[in-house]
Amino acid sequence: MNQTGQKTLSPMDYAMKYLTLKDRTVSEVQTYLDGKEFGEADVDATVERLKELGLLNDARYAQRFVETRLAAKPVSKRHLREQMKGHGLCDADIEAALDSLDTESEEANANAVALKFARQFRTLDPQKRRERVLSRLIARGYAYDTARKAYESVLSAEDEWSES
Repeated sequence: MNQTGQKTLSPMDYAMKYLTLKDRTVSEVQTYLDGKEFGEADVDATVERLKELGLLNDARYAQRFVETRLAAKPVSKRHLREQMKGHGLCDADIEAALDSLDTESEEANANAVALKFARQFRTLDPQKRRERVLSRLIARGYAYDTARKAYESVLSAEDEWSES
């Protein structure tokens, strides 16, 4: 109990409430608990216990992040890597999660993005449309060559559709 007679929550209590909202990384939980001004030993012990219980697993987090991110909004491997670094994941977990993405899947994702924006900008003149689509692809982390090939692929498909 604290001075006002209210029950004081433990680091584990705070961590469990924090993890209830969504999966978190070790770094995110540590930062959260540090913000609650718990001692380093308490934070470390809580994080270790959460790992033992299987409630905190950065490798699993990274894999799920890649899967859900690509399903919701395709982006490049480079963009995914940057986002995962922002969540405090280590390079080994990031690379393991990204290993499932080969060149073929990167191109397929770029093609899906190119198609979406080519349709969105179909009323623009061809040069403006190309610039906007390429700009959107590059903003999602695709290399210029990958973006250009994806856009050309979309144009080829549109030509085939219009001929049939």
